[in-house]
Parts: sequence; C-alpha cells; structure tokens
Amino acid sequence: MPTASLLDRFLEELLPLRPRALWAHGSLAGGDYQEGRSDLDLIAVLPGPVRLGTVRRVVALHRRLRALPLAAKLHCSYLTPATLDDPERSHLTWAHERVLRRSVTPVTRRELHDFGRVLHGEPPAGLLPPVPERQLRAFVVRDQRAFWRPHVDRARLWKQDIWVDAGLLTFARATVTLRDGRLISKRQALAELWSLGAPVEVVADITRRRYDDDPIPAADDWLTRRAGMTRAYLAPAIDTLVTAYG
Repeated sequence: MPTASLLDRFLEELLPLRPRALWAHGSLAGGDYQEGRSDLDLIAVLPGPVRLGTVRRVVALHRRLRALPLAAKLHCSYLTPATLDDPERSHLTWAHERVLRRSVTPVTRRELHDFGRVLHGEPPAGLLPPVPERQLRAFVVRDQRAFWRPHVDRARLWKQDIWVDAGLLTFARATVTLRDGRLISKRQALAELWSLGAPVEVVADITRRRYDDDPIPAADDWLTRRAGMTRAYLAPAIDTLVTAYG
C-alpha cells in the first residue's frame, strides 16, 4: 500500500532528528482516508529548538521523499515540547511541497486528543495540553467569520473543486462542533449537509468526486453553476451560524 510505504519511509528519515512523537490527524486518523485523494496530515514533536540547521535537515528529508507515490500529499508540522502550549504560535511546516509556517489549531489539537493516531513515540495526551471547550468554539466561530465568510465573496475561487469541497465540509463540521460539541469526519459532514439544506446537486457532486472510483471531469458550465449555488448557500448560512454562536 503506497500510504503505508510512504509513512514507513518518512519515519525512517525522521528518526535521526530524534522525534519525541509522530502523530497523524485529519482523515488518516479519523477513519475517512481516501488513498490518492486525502492529504496525510502529520505532527512531529522534536526534542529541542528548531534552528536553521533543523530546517535544512527537514527540507532535505522531504526532498528525498519526492519521488515516492503520494509524497506531495504528505504535510507535517514540527513542534517541540517548549512550543506545544500556544495554539496561535506558528511552527515550521512542510506542506504543498514547500516550507512554510502555520499554527496547530484548536481543531487539530482536539482531533489529536480525540482520535489522533500515534505513529511513533509518546501519545498526544502525554505532551499536548487539553483544548478547553471555550477555546475550540471561539476558534470555529472566528474561522467561519474571518476566513470563510470573506472568501465566499471572491467569486473566482469557487469554480475550483478544493474551495467548494472545503467550504461546504468545513461549514458542516463547524455547525456540528458548535451545536453538539463534537468533531466529525468529512464523510459525516457530507451526510450533515443534506439536513442543513445545502444544494443537493453540489453535495452529490462532492460525494461522487470523493468516493467514486472514476469520477467524470466536469464541464465548465456546471462549474459555473455549482459555484453560484455554493456561494448563494454559504453566505447566509455562515452569517446565521456566526450570529447564533458568536
């Protein structure tokens, strides 16, 4: 299996950096992983400060993996015990085949505590502070209000599959988290979208592209119509959610 082979090789390359832990979150941990479609979302906890030499070794590590199947989908943030506490702090991250810095959000932290998959070393409960309910809810509301709602108004984005899928699925997951206090998978979010009144054709389109063996490429007129339906649904839906829980 390409995923297992990639993870084994990644851990082999990572071990010289003496990681305290390597964890998976997202679809790989939550039971909804689709090989070749889902990202491989990982967190590595290194023993000491992430200095320039560490950055160079991490970059070299990922570059050595580039020829392997699915390597482009492997994303990993690198934390240390001294930098675990602050969910606002940005960390060295390899994603989209380049180095960047990004935070490990309260949602990701709660995923790690609830169903994180330990690939090496210590479990999340032994290193990662728990996520207070208030912190989780505040992040979810802020993400919908400050990120997703403004982006709904940027029409050119919404002809792309990634924006339609992420926008609707994140909204459904946010709704369940705020309403019920729990995290759900993308498959569960698709089921939730039906009951939330999302456009039926768009939900069916996401389901087909995510789970069919050989989805048919979409025509441009459908992409335009899908974008319009998605934006017309999400704008008032997000406004209502944020007003109710903000």
